[in-house]
Amino acid sequence: MTHNEIWAAIDRFANQHKMSCSGLAKFSGLDATSFNKSKRWSKYGQPRWPSTNSIAKILNATGSSLDDFVKCIIVEA
Repeated sequence: MTHNEIWAAIDRFANQHKMSCSGLAKFSGLDATSFNKSKRWSKYGQPRWPSTNSIAKILNATGSSLDDFVKCIIVEA
């Protein structure tokens, strides 16, 4: 599982719930910019991974399971 696969899964998960990444973040109680593409890499080029807390919040807010999210990762693989 790679950094790009996880972020693509978040994009796909938002799309499945008919939201933008920003909309998904807000719906989940996160800052609207939490999943912005500009926040996925540090200014030094290091990957920034989403936190487990952020993933838990999007799962809880959408009533989804971890399995639902994992399916979004597997599609990319």
